[in-house]
Amino acid sequence: MQRPRILVVEDDARSQRLFRDILELAGYDVCQARSVEEGRCRLRDAVPALVVMDIQLPGGGGELLLSEMREDPLLPRIPVIAVTAFAMAGDRQRLIQAGFDGYISKPIDTRSFAETIAAILEEHANGQ
Repeated sequence: MQRPRILVVEDDARSQRLFRDILELAGYDVCQARSVEEGRCRLRDAVPALVVMDIQLPGGGGELLLSEMREDPLLPRIPVIAVTAFAMAGDRQRLIQAGFDGYISKPIDTRSFAETIAAILEEHANGQ
């Protein structure tokens, strides 16, 4: 059985390692990118089941990459979770309205991170 592929777009090396370790332990195949440009390349390499994306990234930011993904007719509708240290009032709502399928503030809760990913993948598979 093929493991679902998760693309982690995160420029902070520690966060990138932490996300990868948690997701691999939960049984996901993880690929990584450190910038918007690298994220674009990874999306072309192999379409992931889900993207975990930081908001502040070199090359334009997570909102730019999300917008490009949603406008690309060659990409299927991929769920994207925003992960950010900017957890100000209204950020969650703003990012969901921008098209993100979920929002996780940093520092992440390592106990529930993989569960959140699984729940969003299940919602997406059920067409919600």
